[in-house]
Amino acid sequence: MSDWVEACAADDIDEEDVMRFDHGGRTFAIYRSPDDEYFATDGLCTHEKVHLADGLVMDDVIECPKHNGRFNYKTGAARGAPVCVNLRTYPVKVDAGKVLVQIG
Repeated sequence: MSDWVEACAADDIDEEDVMRFDHGGRTFAIYRSPDDEYFATDGLCTHEKVHLADGLVMDDVIECPKHNGRFNYKTGAARGAPVCVNLRTYPVKVDAGKVLVQIG
């Protein structure tokens, strides 16, 4: 069974930005799109395990801060060298001003 876990308050993330969320020994990245939607992926780049929360968000893309590999944070798709392995994505919902991530 998958549990919904509170990651942060919705207002903790600016539009078109990302923040780090650690839970159960794992790292996640929580995103807020320009359309005010929220998304979640694994928090480490699939190329060299760098924290994506230190990267740059542009539209629906997160750029890794180390080698500038890019992922679509909505789908997890790898979109630019040197990354070639997709990110895992997680369902997200907002309830009472809190961002919840379904981890499982």
